[in-house]
Amino acid sequence: MKKTRAETDFSHRRISRRAALLGGAQLLFIGGLAARMRFLQVDQADQFRLLAEENRINVRLIPPSRGEVFDRNGIRLAQNSPSYRIVIVREDAGDTDVVLDRLARIIPLDPEDLARTKQELRRSPSFLPVTVAEDVRWKDISRVSVNAPALPGVTPEVGLSRVYPQGSDFAHILGYVGPVSDYDLEKIDDPEPVLRIPRFQIGKVGVETKLEPLLRGKAGAKRVEVNAAGRVMRELDRREGVTGSDIQLTIDAKLQGYVQARLSEESASAVVLDCDTGDVVACSSAPTFDPNLFVRGISTKNYSLLTGNKYRPLASKTVQGLYPPGSTFKMVTAMAALEAGLIGPDDTVYCPGHLEVSGRRFHCWKRTGHGSVDLQTSLKRSCDVYYYDLAIKVGIEKISDMARRFGLGVKHDVPMSAVAQGLAPDMEWKQQTYGQSWRVGDTVNVSIGQGFMLASPLQLAVMSARLATGRSVEPRLIKSIDGIEQPSRGGEDLGMNENNLRKIRRAMTAVVNDRRGTAYGSRIIDESMRMAGKTGTSQVRNITAAERRAGVIRNEDLPWERRDHALFVNFAPLDRPKYAVSVVVEHGGGGSKAAAPIARDITLQALYGGQPPLDAYPSKDRERIQQEQQKLRDMQPQASFVGQDQA
Repeated sequence: MKKTRAETDFSHRRISRRAALLGGAQLLFIGGLAARMRFLQVDQADQFRLLAEENRINVRLIPPSRGEVFDRNGIRLAQNSPSYRIVIVREDAGDTDVVLDRLARIIPLDPEDLARTKQELRRSPSFLPVTVAEDVRWKDISRVSVNAPALPGVTPEVGLSRVYPQGSDFAHILGYVGPVSDYDLEKIDDPEPVLRIPRFQIGKVGVETKLEPLLRGKAGAKRVEVNAAGRVMRELDRREGVTGSDIQLTIDAKLQGYVQARLSEESASAVVLDCDTGDVVACSSAPTFDPNLFVRGISTKNYSLLTGNKYRPLASKTVQGLYPPGSTFKMVTAMAALEAGLIGPDDTVYCPGHLEVSGRRFHCWKRTGHGSVDLQTSLKRSCDVYYYDLAIKVGIEKISDMARRFGLGVKHDVPMSAVAQGLAPDMEWKQQTYGQSWRVGDTVNVSIGQGFMLASPLQLAVMSARLATGRSVEPRLIKSIDGIEQPSRGGEDLGMNENNLRKIRRAMTAVVNDRRGTAYGSRIIDESMRMAGKTGTSQVRNITAAERRAGVIRNEDLPWERRDHALFVNFAPLDRPKYAVSVVVEHGGGGSKAAAPIARDITLQALYGGQPPLDAYPSKDRERIQQEQQKLRDMQPQASFVGQDQA
């Protein structure tokens, strides 16, 4: 059928419109392509010129700044100090052995550092920078910069190194950092790339390792231009990392320094807890060491001094050390009996100096005995036979359960290394551990804190705080993270009879303030600061029947490692307990002589917030105390530590 003129015109218009649309699209495409070509050839000419003539753009990690650590009053305990270092990148250096040999002729390098660098270069990815030397002098940095064309892949950098300004005072709490090792990487699932940078520092022990993810932060990155010789031409852009969190501890640096100085001549430990919040305000082990020695790698000589010392300066005795608590445990046995309604405060037991149990004689520390003693007298004079008798009445299950309620045999949540759980033994434990049935004699031993019973100084301080308050006080070491206060650990009510607790507190008060108390010589004279406490002597050797007949050898006549441990626990002031303290002196002999005076001095220092007045001490001791205070003032600026080269 022949189209009409109108239909023909309409068809032509449709074809013209389609052609116009297609043409427009082609013009847009060509225009966009031209614009892109102009952008690449003109606007980005410099960028692509960098890639010419074998120039390359490298992406490098920027290690984050590690979070700092402060005491409860804002005093810095761990900080970052700028230091110059020399790094080398294998893929930019070419023949690394040749480059390192050239570098060694320009600046002094330790042969051990060179050998270590070559080993790390072989093991690490080619694009990662490997540290050749740290803490480099400025003049050596200048020499490297001047000789850069001859040192492809070698770059001087400003880095951050960990510094512990309080030195040895916080070694066992903070721990220290050190270079990442293969062992460290094996313990981490999917380690971050920054951890694979050779010599990157991470926490090794203590707070530094327990809070590592918080303290480390997040790595950044930078793009740099390097030429064919491997020399960095310029930095193109940078994405800064996230700085690690700042941590504030509950520790009082001033009190910590005093306690460390007070313990310095002993193999000992001490813990001070705030009874209201559970804050650990001091936590000291002696002897100590300088953690700064470990940051860049400790020398063999210094490490040998530490590991060869029989006083074990590397051990954090406050949380790792486990000791039979001796007579400091007697309050637990007494509370178990009181809560079970098996004794009254006026009930007496006759002590002839021993008690026969299942054909075996268990001796009191006083050979001639104490005569008739009630609850208060038994604690005041530390009669063993009274507690042997209680043990038979109460049984091990109730005693062990009470021990756990007071924080013994429990692993407390503090961010320190190798925190020990201790042991509050019962029948099931002995059967599982030794495949043996529990015996009455085992209960008798546990009743005075001997036998299988084991506790750490931290646990003993928790026990004292719970006796003082009747609450389930838990130790808190972290006060805030990035300024955010952490929950208090003052604890809930233990659910114990308050009258029973008062009886124990009165007896502990008599231990220190009654003339016949075992710690009377370490009392506090200031009425508003008086303390309650309990001495303990932890036997570490068996005394044979033959030795008893001939006369028990005195501690001072024995080799050091065979002497008894000395313990003391206390809280003060009596009317409203603020601090609970525990002190353990390894192989110190009697608790009244070795541990109680230290605990009294620490308690006064905490209560007064500094040096207490002399009239807080018994008059007969004031001249000696004045001399000791002067000696401690001289020691505190730099507490003694083991493991540093002597000039």
